[in-house]
Amino acid sequence: MNTRQTKPLQGAALLALSALLFALMGVGIREVSSSVNNESVVFFRNLVGVLFFLPLIALKGLRPLKTTRLKSHLWRTTYGLAAMYCFFYAIAHLPLADAMLFTYSAPVFTPVIAWWWLKEPLSKRMLITTGIGLVGVLLVAKPSAALLDSQALIGMAASILAAFAFVSIREMSDTEPAFRIVFYFSLFSMLISAIPLAWAWQPMEHSELKLLLVIGLLATASQIIMSKAYGLAPPGLIGPFAYLAIVFAGLIAWLRWGETPDLTSSIGAALIFTASLLSIARRR
Repeated sequence: MNTRQTKPLQGAALLALSALLFALMGVGIREVSSSVNNESVVFFRNLVGVLFFLPLIALKGLRPLKTTRLKSHLWRTTYGLAAMYCFFYAIAHLPLADAMLFTYSAPVFTPVIAWWWLKEPLSKRMLITTGIGLVGVLLVAKPSAALLDSQALIGMAASILAAFAFVSIREMSDTEPAFRIVFYFSLFSMLISAIPLAWAWQPMEHSELKLLLVIGLLATASQIIMSKAYGLAPPGLIGPFAYLAIVFAGLIAWLRWGETPDLTSSIGAALIFTASLLSIARRR
């Protein structure tokens, strides 16, 4: 018997809080990236993610983490970690709201990737929403300069790689619960990101280490609160509240650094929002 209750108001409030924490994480990455390299930021973000699971392992042991799908977890890590490197780089070098837009435009690409990878049906409506969203992404990336601007290309790569990561999660979600997927992603990402850190290591101040710890905690807390939000209400009902992260990031970036989006970025954002809302509307 299903006793799960739907609480859309609480779910929406928690998703808005998750969006705020994610935006603050972006601000923290922008601040620390002025003196700390990308390899260090990615490693410490994943290290904090692993440390978060230690109390759970101490209480329940390793049994809940046993898996027979290590290969799937490795593929998910490959896509997700590559997306993280690109996303953190974009945050450090692009206007914060634009970098957030690249991250939140990942669902634009998922229907086509799911059709190619999982052989899921691809309707005309899905193609239209994907096309609208893709135009929005190109406008944010400034197509006239995209071929020359590696920063915009890296932002777009973050979107596409994140979409592959989402589809890889879907591919193994029939047997793997969310906490196990997050654990193996954090663990493998920490181990893999330690390799480039070996030759990119730099001495850091205590203030920088504290900020890296805060970034990791914000990212982990945002993920947990988001999971809780979607447990209280269906994604199709409260999903748009996740886009508040872009609004929060834009407001903070305006107050902190005087960044304001230009016209093409604003039009691109509107198209990405439209495509996402249409995408949500097609799901029951």
